[in-house]
Amino acid sequence: MFDLFSIGIGPSSSHTVGPMRAARRFVTELRERGMLAETSRLRARLYGSLSATGCGHGSDVAVLLGLCGEQPEFVDVASIPDRVASIRSGRMLALDGVHEVPFIEHTDLQLRTGESLPLHPNGMSFTAFAVGESAILERNYYSVGGGFIVDEMGGDSLPQDEVPYPFASAVELLALASKYDRPISAIVLGNEQTWRTTRDIEAGLDEIWRAMSDCVRAGMAVGGTLPGGLGVRRRAAALYRRLSSLDPTDDEPRWMDWVMLYALAVNEQNAAGGRIVTAPTNGAAGIIPAVLHYYSRFVTGADEEGVRRFLLTAAAIGALFKSGASISGAEAGCQAEVGSACAMAAAGLTEVLGGTPEQVENAAEIAVEHNLGLTCDPVGGLVQIPCIERNAVAAIKAITAARLAMNSDGRHRVSLDQAIATVRETGADMSEKYKETALGGLAVNVPLC
Repeated sequence: MFDLFSIGIGPSSSHTVGPMRAARRFVTELRERGMLAETSRLRARLYGSLSATGCGHGSDVAVLLGLCGEQPEFVDVASIPDRVASIRSGRMLALDGVHEVPFIEHTDLQLRTGESLPLHPNGMSFTAFAVGESAILERNYYSVGGGFIVDEMGGDSLPQDEVPYPFASAVELLALASKYDRPISAIVLGNEQTWRTTRDIEAGLDEIWRAMSDCVRAGMAVGGTLPGGLGVRRRAAALYRRLSSLDPTDDEPRWMDWVMLYALAVNEQNAAGGRIVTAPTNGAAGIIPAVLHYYSRFVTGADEEGVRRFLLTAAAIGALFKSGASISGAEAGCQAEVGSACAMAAAGLTEVLGGTPEQVENAAEIAVEHNLGLTCDPVGGLVQIPCIERNAVAAIKAITAARLAMNSDGRHRVSLDQAIATVRETGADMSEKYKETALGGLAVNVPLC
């Protein structure tokens, strides 16, 4: 639950959050092994998608901060530009925040374009050298989506303890819900209680919702142009002012405009490198907050407990995508990011609208089915075009999927498991140029000047 929904920074969970965590993990190992003091130089290399779109996604900045010991959950976002400028001008890096070594970025942080490590497109390597240029520690890491880090042994940050309600498919999840006569949110809650008390889980869920709400508010308050050179205008603030000025007694339904606003606000904050909640990734981070705001504002009887149940249910669906397919755009295209987030949001909304577990599964399937084949082709390697608008469209699609499911009995021809398998197979067949490399699609058909 708290791995799928983690608080970090933009613009990308796989290209920003993941590399920062990997870099920090490397210097932490140096410290724990007693090697930090003898390190005289350090080299980082980014491969595959990280090298192709790393600068546009902030991977270079993330690595510098991670090597300094920063964590995406706690780094002071406002201080980042000055800190990075200082590192670059002074050509010195404080490893783990305490041990300074020379660092010349164009030689010590290499983008190995056209090269890949074997396990995943988002590969990176770190090497520490002692005096005399002898390597004392070298590690490879993979950022597999959503900020998750996998090392060469395949280990990541997910807890592996035995849980009371294990499931690896939607069929198994529905069987558990039927056997114990519980909603999907209760199944997930029971598993989360393996690691945390109920009070801690509720507090953590409330913190996630606050962070999402803060991100929406921040996005609605800032205008101007997004960084990166594309000249993309921030639209959320102007849209918020326009919607707020309308006559509240007007009979015309405005919920769709508000939902699009919420998604735009989040993804503009993400593109600007602001504080964000991976849900389950940064590139798709606006969908779940937008649909949650729809629930809290436009659904009669919405309350804090409903928000918690929404997030718990969404987490179940996100876990199925992560284990059964992917949540990484570099691995399976945007169907893995926006598609999974859309399914998660549709499932969460269906549960809090009173849907049965079968209707929840149906809503998730509808949502992802109509995102199959979606490519990841960011213009300029930035998480802006088409990413920002794509979140707004997918938020509406999630609500539509929930409504369709609520108006059926949950029986349907295509299962969620079949749809997730299709995401995996389609991603494997998809050309690499459509998987977050900025080598195809809009990325090559939209001129940058």
